[in-house]
Amino acid sequence: MITNWYRRHIISLEDFTPAEYEIILQTALSFQEVLSRRTKKVPALQGTVIANLFFEPSTRTRSSFELAAKRLSADILNFSPSTSSLTKGETILDTAKTYVAMGANLFVIRHAQAGVPKTIALEMDRLNSGVGVLNAGDGQHEHPSQALLDLFTICMLLDSDRPRLQLLQGKKIAIVGDILHSRVARSNIWSLTTAGADVHLAGPPTLVPKFFADLVPTGVTVHWSLEEALLNADFIMTLRIQRERMTHHLLPSLREYHRYYGITRDRLVLAQPKVRVLHPGPVNRGVEISSDLMDDPEFSLISQQVTSGVAVRMALLYLMGGIN
Repeated sequence: MITNWYRRHIISLEDFTPAEYEIILQTALSFQEVLSRRTKKVPALQGTVIANLFFEPSTRTRSSFELAAKRLSADILNFSPSTSSLTKGETILDTAKTYVAMGANLFVIRHAQAGVPKTIALEMDRLNSGVGVLNAGDGQHEHPSQALLDLFTICMLLDSDRPRLQLLQGKKIAIVGDILHSRVARSNIWSLTTAGADVHLAGPPTLVPKFFADLVPTGVTVHWSLEEALLNADFIMTLRIQRERMTHHLLPSLREYHRYYGITRDRLVLAQPKVRVLHPGPVNRGVEISSDLMDDPEFSLISQQVTSGVAVRMALLYLMGGIN
């Protein structure tokens, strides 16, 4: 197993190197093979204590990290804010320090406010605790593990024997939806541009404002027309539209959104014949993507994303758990 990993914390993909992506892809491939066995558990992190600190609701990400930790034989501490001392006035940093005192080695942190995982990571370093922090989604900042599982899913489709960054060189990938507020989009932009993909962002002007074009890295094109983004696309990533966007007057209605930006079978004729569609979930059927397309294995990679998520998160925990 690959061991030349030196990053204690994974907060953002902005400064990830191609070499680090390759290590994650190859390690995830090894664990994908483990998950295909009858006995899916390995003792790689036996004795390691992983604390899942999820300060906002999550089903897929939390369950995926928990299963990944169990497959690695780690001990797991699950945190629930509604039944924690936070309700009594304890600070988030004091909560983290409590788990350190219990012997936690890794924190998997999800929070509605951007910057919380980084703040905890800085405090862990200040204390010289040796605890690693993995960002499982923070506000409108980033969601590194989701982008990494998306990357792995695409690379596995292109070459299941040797998934690698080079496979995405020159591939056109359209990311469609609420780009402005999406932590998934931000992390995917960093990973895909590093891989040399041709990234196109599409959505209504309220969710992909003009100034956003100045914030994205080189190799990214912004569209308000879905058709331009889909033209000859190899992959399409759709993003969940949150209903509060309508109460904030950013969208007239979900029906209107689907009319102009929903991914349907008819619209796929603009893309490459073998185009594939991804979605981080949960999906609003008939809004971001038509129900029939979502369930069509010829086009949809959504179930593969969920499966890939366990292998990729096993890889991340394993690599971070090996840092002394």
